[in-house]
Amino acid sequence: MGVEVSRLPNGLTIATEAMPNVESVALGIWVKAGSRNEANDQHGIAHLLEHMAFKGTENRSAWQIAADIENVGGEINAATSVETTSYYARVLRNDVSLAIDILSDILTASKFDADELEREKHVIMQEIGAAHDTPDDIVFDRFTETAFRHQPVGRAILGVPETVESFSSANLRTYMEEQYSADRMVVTAAGAINHDAFVREVETRLGGFRAHSTGRTPELAHYVGGDFREHRDLMDAQVLIGFEGRAYHVRDFYASQILAMVLGGGMSSRLFQEVREKRGLCYSVYAFHWGFSDTGLFGIHAATGRDDLSELVPVILNEMHEAARNISEEEVNRARAQYRASLLMSQESVASRAGQMARQILLYGRPVTNDELLERLSLISAERLTDLAGRLFLDAKPTVAAVGPVGKLMHFDGVRDTLSTRSQPRKIAV
Repeated sequence: MGVEVSRLPNGLTIATEAMPNVESVALGIWVKAGSRNEANDQHGIAHLLEHMAFKGTENRSAWQIAADIENVGGEINAATSVETTSYYARVLRNDVSLAIDILSDILTASKFDADELEREKHVIMQEIGAAHDTPDDIVFDRFTETAFRHQPVGRAILGVPETVESFSSANLRTYMEEQYSADRMVVTAAGAINHDAFVREVETRLGGFRAHSTGRTPELAHYVGGDFREHRDLMDAQVLIGFEGRAYHVRDFYASQILAMVLGGGMSSRLFQEVREKRGLCYSVYAFHWGFSDTGLFGIHAATGRDDLSELVPVILNEMHEAARNISEEEVNRARAQYRASLLMSQESVASRAGQMARQILLYGRPVTNDELLERLSLISAERLTDLAGRLFLDAKPTVAAVGPVGKLMHFDGVRDTLSTRSQPRKIAV
């Protein structure tokens, strides 16, 4: 039957996909507002708001929210990202009305009780502390902060103690009123769902939600790159090397995804084979590409012991040089097959499908069909990937972030110079 889409008079978009032979429904409300929508004195408020959504409404206590959904065997949760916030649930088909009622209640009648707020701020302070004590978490925060220095898009989603401790219930209400509006929200459901009945349920509860927001438009991101190193007395070092990636809307977005798979997307990838299998220089290495609405980040993460660090980075840089010279059609076909399989397998999950529909509508204004996605992938050639690798990696300003025993890590200028086309890449003997 495919995806069905309706739009309410207030601008709220509703999308569903009926999936045969399932008894459950995954549904949620996605808002086009995340950590990059925060002002400087609001750092962390989007994440705190998401937490407070479950701490009581005018109609339900915090305990009742949990009990009502779990009494029918359902699940409810929320998440904050750089550009979106989502509130979602999974229930059996006969409990959809209850789930949408709870989610709508959260968005329209949250109390933001002062006592609950203080307790939840304490919880988030613990999260911040736990992240700082986890090197493979904190290195990613420092990576984005360095790549987009002094910009909301690069800040840690959790916030910092100074701002989190300062937030009041009034601050939460103001942020919600400024950023949450029907024209920036999508309600989706996938599984054992009837579109028309679902639209009626949503319209009853959210048809009167404010149509437009008054909040600030996020500032355009400006990639700057740079170097961050934190020396810690640990057994291993966490290292990230990155470059400006591609936004969701640009031509090279999907090519960047495929390039990340060729370089470090699995056990057959170049980095895994060369760095881990052949040389044994690390226990973990992979490449990734993150897209945002106006920019992106392409990165390589490796985790290794202090004694292998000096050799590890030159080998990685050699592989990046090599990618700009030669990528085979066999590698492209394998990466494309990985991407295709991941896409189709994820759609067997009702929760994954509901989230995918929401993200596509928020990003592109419409659902994107599998045929369209696969057509875009089919147009990616080896020649196109080598050209992209050259433009991404060579003569570009890198971002380097490292945490741990990083004294033997190549100097930032060395990383940059090794990737210059004016110098030959350093060759490491096998």
